[in-house]
Amino acid sequence: MDVINEIIQKSALGVLSNGYKSLVLILFSTIVTTLVVMLVLLLKYGPHINVQFGY
Repeated sequence: MDVINEIIQKSALGVLSNGYKSLVLILFSTIVTTLVVMLVLLLKYGPHINVQFGY
């Protein structure tokens, strides 16, 4: 936990208030979680999806 706190203090988030730090970290975690879920769904259902490219 000390490493994470040090990284945050030395980054651009270090000068922000605790509320903004929490908001940014929650936003980042939400984006990462969404990407991981999308990857899992793509790996699970990917072969069954019919993708067509064209106009």
